[in-house]
Amino acid sequence: MKLLRYGPKGQEKPGLLDAAGQIRDLSDHLDDLTGAALSDAALAILADLDPKTLQVVTPERIGPCVGHVGKFICIGLNYSDHAAEAGMEVPPEPVIFAKATSAICGPNDAVEIPRGSVKTD
Repeated sequence: MKLLRYGPKGQEKPGLLDAAGQIRDLSDHLDDLTGAALSDAALAILADLDPKTLQVVTPERIGPCVGHVGKFICIGLNYSDHAAEAGMEVPPEPVIFAKATSAICGPNDAVEIPRGSVKTD
């Protein structure tokens, strides 16, 4: 089962991608794809659904994969190719840092670069 969120920015709804590649609406079964919706129990309930019974939708936009993110903790330089790409030595431990949750976007959304930014990773 492939889960996703679709719809206008800030108004995303939960959905699933069926075996035929169609997006099906899950909003009658859950409010949004959040941490709670990804628990083993919640996923078991979703797994019991027959996708063919869900409405097919054709959204203009696919949103971020999860909603209502409280913290966005990142791991950097966590593999040698990444360190080489950055021109840096592999650290003894991965670099841990935070990002603003406003940096989370959908796969085809424009990346908003802060005014005055001189380097964007």
